[in-house]
Amino acid sequence: MEKIKIEGIDSVYTLSTASALSGIPGHSIRQYIDRGLIIPFRKESNRHLFSQVDILRLKYIHKLLTRDGLNIAGIRSVLALIPCWAIRKCSDSERTGCVAFQSDTYPCWEASEKGELCKNTDCRTCDVYRIVENYPDVKSYLKTLVP
Repeated sequence: MEKIKIEGIDSVYTLSTASALSGIPGHSIRQYIDRGLIIPFRKESNRHLFSQVDILRLKYIHKLLTRDGLNIAGIRSVLALIPCWAIRKCSDSERTGCVAFQSDTYPCWEASEKGELCKNTDCRTCDVYRIVENYPDVKSYLKTLVP
């Protein structure tokens, strides 16, 4: 099995393995990729490889769909509420020019215009995308922001 290492993220799982590990059918995973809910590594051959972070994210998406009753648009909105500017510690001036800060309809990694801090960042390695490593859901992270 080929192993791709990107700044601490090991992308080793094929789509079929990611499907088995997450309990989500491959066609659904492809839909999540197309909708920007997950951003696995893409090889030159266009095949996707998934990391452990991607598997955790897939499980979270599945929970939102099945247990919480959200649809894809609802999940995108939940992910858009992650305060990337607080996690990345963006300045007020960076927030002003950042579509991710201004929008509540898509997550920051889908933003067309990003602040200076994020312009050249690989979103797969960003703490915002990797939030599922330390928090089981968005709400548990937001609770850490409240004194």
